[in-house]
Amino acid sequence: MIDPVLLRENPDILRASQVARGESPETVDAALAADTARRAAITEFERLRAEQNAHGKLVAKAPKDEKQALVAQAQELAARVKAAQAAVTAAEAEFEASVRKLGNVILDGVPSGGEDDYVVVKTVGEIPSFDFEPRDHLELGELLGAIDMARGAKVSGARFDFLRGIGARLELAIMNLALDKALANDFVPLITPTLVKPEIMQGTGFLGAHADEIYRLEADDLYLTGTSEVALAGYHSDEIIDLESGPLRYAGWSTCYRREAGSAGKDTRGIIRVHQFNKLEMFVYTRPEDAEAEHARLLAWQEEMMNALELSYRVIDTAAGDLGSSAARKYDVEAWVPTQGAYRELTSTSNCTTFQARRLGIRYRPGGDGAKTAPVATLNGTLATTRWIVALFETHQQADGSVRVPEALRPYLGGLEVLTPIAAAQAK
Repeated sequence: MIDPVLLRENPDILRASQVARGESPETVDAALAADTARRAAITEFERLRAEQNAHGKLVAKAPKDEKQALVAQAQELAARVKAAQAAVTAAEAEFEASVRKLGNVILDGVPSGGEDDYVVVKTVGEIPSFDFEPRDHLELGELLGAIDMARGAKVSGARFDFLRGIGARLELAIMNLALDKALANDFVPLITPTLVKPEIMQGTGFLGAHADEIYRLEADDLYLTGTSEVALAGYHSDEIIDLESGPLRYAGWSTCYRREAGSAGKDTRGIIRVHQFNKLEMFVYTRPEDAEAEHARLLAWQEEMMNALELSYRVIDTAAGDLGSSAARKYDVEAWVPTQGAYRELTSTSNCTTFQARRLGIRYRPGGDGAKTAPVATLNGTLATTRWIVALFETHQQADGSVRVPEALRPYLGGLEVLTPIAAAQAK
């Protein structure tokens, strides 16, 4: 939710942000009108309440022969107050509905446009080359006995898989490498719920344009989360938190679920785009003035993971029209996938400023104990996820179908240096 004061005093900033996102600036005008109507309704209610209170005192002091008429007037006033209160409730609901149609205000420098209008911030590492025909990640995964898509489809349908043997161990190794990095940087690890209430899902901004991506359990009125960001954002909902000692950092480990409703025909081979996967998500609560510096830190930790896995990658500044409603800026980190001849997103990090905190009622006291409260800023970023196996297999493959293990991962795999195809391993 955007700042109501910003809406009233600087609506042009909001209009420009909406235009950059490819949305209509008229949504800002509608929110302004709803805010004006809401404030007018509140003023009228308060005026009538004051009149009612004053009239009540007259009734109490009035002579007996005047009370009957005054009581009749009091009843009429009570009905008007009740109607005014109902008008306030309706006006506030209309205002909230109007404001929820506005995306977060983008930060200065975020490129305008849609999915293809990103700006490349940096490119790191040489694109891998091979003196043999490289295999794609699924072929490698099958040779290694690491990925079983056929049985995933048999059990659960399209876009499901089994990670087995070294595939399961490799995912856990990547996740544990990320967890150790998180612990070294003052993150508190959390195993998060993967089912959340509608108000938490709504508060994080996931029930907007992409609500059809989310699995819902109608009988229980709960949603399956596509990222532990949702549960982590809800962790401190309706709380006043202490940021005197610095930001609160959490690392959420969870299974994630996405319907991929708009992805028909895209990435149907392998584990690039699946319905279920695991992820370690960084989530930070911090002071608004510190949010951009914290965003840079989250990105740096993600880059450290890319370097640890010895991947070639680039960082892009995502265009406004490709941001979720909550993000004011988002960086994607994309690794090179050799058989696709392209960079593919492995992770992203978003600065949501105070947008989610306003919706979820998360505040802090800028001046310490006793000071007036203000919304915190929230940020998120993925530090490891299942999809990374794609780039790792393809980048580090060898001619015989084996895969070299990056040095940083070897301690998490019992010192294993090379992943060997099953047939070759059985022949030894």
